[in-house]
Amino acid sequence: MNWYDRAQDRYVEYGSSFRASQRFGFSAQLTDTVYNLNGAHLAADTPTLFEVLDDAEVATAGTTYLIYRGRHRHEPRRDGLLTRIASPFARYPVMGPKELFYADIFASQPAPCNSLLGMPGIRDRHSACVSAYLLERDLADFLLLSFPDNDWYSHKHGPDSQVQSLARADEQLARVADAAGGVDAMIDSYAVVVLGDHSQAPVTAAVDLLGALGEIGVAAPRHKPHAETAAIAVCPSQRAAMVYVLDEGSREATRAAVVAASLATTGVALVCWMQAGRDTGAVAVLASPAGGRLRFAPGGALRDRRGGEWTAEGDLEAFGLAVDAGVIDSPLYPDALGRIWSALGCRHAGDVLLSAAPGYEFADWGGQAHPGGGSHGALDAQDSLTGLIMCGLPASVRPDWQWTLRDVAPLVAKHFGVQVPGTQVPPRRG
Repeated sequence: MNWYDRAQDRYVEYGSSFRASQRFGFSAQLTDTVYNLNGAHLAADTPTLFEVLDDAEVATAGTTYLIYRGRHRHEPRRDGLLTRIASPFARYPVMGPKELFYADIFASQPAPCNSLLGMPGIRDRHSACVSAYLLERDLADFLLLSFPDNDWYSHKHGPDSQVQSLARADEQLARVADAAGGVDAMIDSYAVVVLGDHSQAPVTAAVDLLGALGEIGVAAPRHKPHAETAAIAVCPSQRAAMVYVLDEGSREATRAAVVAASLATTGVALVCWMQAGRDTGAVAVLASPAGGRLRFAPGGALRDRRGGEWTAEGDLEAFGLAVDAGVIDSPLYPDALGRIWSALGCRHAGDVLLSAAPGYEFADWGGQAHPGGGSHGALDAQDSLTGLIMCGLPASVRPDWQWTLRDVAPLVAKHFGVQVPGTQVPPRRG
């Protein structure tokens, strides 16, 4: 939700909290979220699932969701009070799926549905309303149906409260099923995948990461490049955080200072960074406040539960990792090596990545966190493991490997007879 754009020397904030948006400026935050995320920040050469299916002439549709980039042009609405309120920043068209409903800003059909500009507590009802409209008229072969209110409710009331918020989401899912003729009729017509994109972990305390790293020199929001002596940019994002070194000439020394200060900060569980290997290319380094260190890189005799191959040396036990019959795994940190390597390799990633300890969350730039509630983003199992329901997909594509979110797009594409470029579904074993 918060990262640093090196090319533009500025923070990007997608709306961590109301107060964080105030610090960065509402206009900049809304422009980044509504336009730049899809139009500039996503890699142009990596197609979204909407784009893959649009190219295959599948009738695509999406409800309000952060990633919506597709092949169809949509103009902002100008037909109501709320849309006129949003018009100062929602002035330009976007490219999305064939049918796009994004809050009240974009609507490809005259559905009688209102989200109060994406107000929490209203969003699930809006998603169900527009989805029912689409299904009743047979306007979508693929529908991304997002129910985000459970996340908001869990942040506020904690993971144990999700019984109530999931029940409300279930009511809206029933509304969509009724529009398709009932649950049985919907399943006869559609393959259905139901999953959470993360879980929720209880939070009891906040980590003031900005204060902990303050002596190194933290760039402030809306800072002017080269007009201050900032050495780092700090990007808290709930139970994860990234730190960027701003001066290339002092990268090694500044990174070492960030690592040392982070490991000394209460509430930090894991610190990760990339450095040159001894005999080969880059290796990832994973450190814990208790002194554990692990260095690893792709390629080698160890395999993870998804079939990835690794070389690893160091204190495996410090990170809950164990090797059994050549398979390396950690019940504490699912798919740890693959996720860390992927995150560190992202072109927009910070130089140092942090994962919070159980019970802790990094306060955002508005000083906001969720003590007494729930949060997510850390490498922990409690943040990462979530439910999965699949119906209508053949047994040949049902996962018997360690399931991850990145399996969803290729499975859906395969259902429609196409493939997401650069991806493949892991082979079934046995």
